[in-house]
Amino acid sequence: MSNHSPGSIPFSPMNKKIGVLLVDDHAVVRQGLRMFIEMQPDMQVLGEGSNGLEAVELSARLNPDVILLDLLMPGMDGVEATRKIIEHFPQARVLILTSFGEDDKIFPAIRAGAQGYLLKDIQPQDLVQAIRETFQGKAQLHPDVARRLMQAVSGAVPVAVAKPTSLLKDLQELTEREREVLELIARGLTNHEIAEKMVISEKTVKTHVSNLLDKLGLEDRTRAAIWALKHGLGSVD
Repeated sequence: MSNHSPGSIPFSPMNKKIGVLLVDDHAVVRQGLRMFIEMQPDMQVLGEGSNGLEAVELSARLNPDVILLDLLMPGMDGVEATRKIIEHFPQARVLILTSFGEDDKIFPAIRAGAQGYLLKDIQPQDLVQAIRETFQGKAQLHPDVARRLMQAVSGAVPVAVAKPTSLLKDLQELTEREREVLELIARGLTNHEIAEKMVISEKTVKTHVSNLLDKLGLEDRTRAAIWALKHGLGSVD
């Protein structure tokens, strides 16, 4: 095929196709996604699932590069599925594709380890580009979701993930390594990616994360990322 739509990446035998797993409880949605994704020269759909349980099982069996995952599904929802997938496969790249952009959906999904959060009103070509960038390790946020996150970071919207500032300890208590890990968390990197960037083991990264959360009085990575952004660490593209 010689025609490529804007933003697409021509596929050559030298490049591995991006393997995508589709998980949505609506067969029509899956069919539409499959048809468009398989039109891309650099992508292939490895499989389909209709609920969170199937997402976990198929992730283990097919080892996809990107898991395109709905949130509200029977049996096990997308948040729990994301949590289990990341727990067993820390290198997995989960991209949420849903109709819901409320805080009580966004933050649990990101907290569970999703690398991106998109809404189903996204343009098809923007979606495939988001899949490519997710595969490259870049965080993907729908503009409305990014706005909600930035409002939370700026304190404009009360969010359950934030702890009272009186409980936060001074940055000076962190070691240089812990601060570096915190900055990378704020930039959206996973433990696996942080380990590669810092040239240390993933186990050491987990130790640093645990220590910095304890020192700052925070409970999880999302709280740490928001705290770091509020204090000028990391960056949001």
